[in-house]
Amino acid sequence: MFLALKELRHSKTRFLMIAIIFVLISWLVFILSGLGNGLSTLAASTFKTMKADYVVFEQGSKASMSKSLLSNDLLAKLTEMPNVSAASPMGTIMASAIKGNSKLNEDKVDIAIIGIDPGSFLEPPITEGTGLTSDQMTKVIVNDTMKDQGFKLGDIFQLDGSTESLTIVGFVKNQTYNHVAAVFTPIEEWRKLAFAAPGSDKGVTDPVNAIMLQGKDIDRNTINEQLSGTDTVTRATAVQGMPGYKEENGTIMMMLAFLLAISAFIIGVFFYVFTMQKSNQFGIMKAIGAKNGFLGKAVVSQVFVLALSSIIVGIILTYGTAAIMPKGMPFMLDTKLVFTYSIVLLVISLLSSLVSVRTISKIDPLKALGRVE
Repeated sequence: MFLALKELRHSKTRFLMIAIIFVLISWLVFILSGLGNGLSTLAASTFKTMKADYVVFEQGSKASMSKSLLSNDLLAKLTEMPNVSAASPMGTIMASAIKGNSKLNEDKVDIAIIGIDPGSFLEPPITEGTGLTSDQMTKVIVNDTMKDQGFKLGDIFQLDGSTESLTIVGFVKNQTYNHVAAVFTPIEEWRKLAFAAPGSDKGVTDPVNAIMLQGKDIDRNTINEQLSGTDTVTRATAVQGMPGYKEENGTIMMMLAFLLAISAFIIGVFFYVFTMQKSNQFGIMKAIGAKNGFLGKAVVSQVFVLALSSIIVGIILTYGTAAIMPKGMPFMLDTKLVFTYSIVLLVISLLSSLVSVRTISKIDPLKALGRVE
């Protein structure tokens, strides 16, 4: 470590250039992870935060709410299944809320209407106002991002293309679905909106998109066998089944993977070139008794100090960037993700330095001293 720190102080400019590149790489990794996490949350936070363990879909729906249609009559049978502690129906449709009587396009806000049973475990905690009630079907609770669109408690908004109007009685937090604000309404009202067209319910009695289950170690195969036409999946699988979610997440993860691979290559090449430039010095040190292990530790220590300090600067820059980002930007830094990617970058750096360590071990001290050519 002593040799590593002494060289870092002696060749400040050289190592500063590497540090700047490493800071930029780590900054980009953290920004990309924040954007990926933000998009992922915006697409499925309603699913991710709900207190459900399993989801029952219609068979053949590929775990997609929009492709599934079940009868609410299944609810009673599901609650009697082994290990099922609670069950509740859910339905979703996409719509547009119109502020007041405006005819302007900018006053139309895209929303996702989520139909649930009032007071069930699917109803998110209220941050302002009151919750849903069964006797007031047109009263809804909405995600607090709709405040940014000018909505407030008591506002009545009309649905585009419909004569139905809904009244905001409460706000909830972190509830978005398919990248738009979630609007929770009693399941009966949702049914009225979703199947307004005659025949759109396909003759299903009290239709719902899916039924959410609470309970540990629920046997999905038993449910699927005893209730024909159903497909029971975990909540995580249901999130993956959301339209575009897997593709969007896969794209971000692929970009991060390529970025990390390129980072490993760049860092490895930098330190390999440095090592080659100093091969004579390493040879002389080996000639006067320095062991390969000692020189190798010095290189690894240099990389560790440089990578760690660069990652810390990259994290600071990322949080600074997050502070000035526009409010509507889907960017969300997760401390666990930041920590995970920091460790990954650090490990990649140390592994990259092993190429230089191997090169040092092969340096011949006699050639370095110029006695053998």
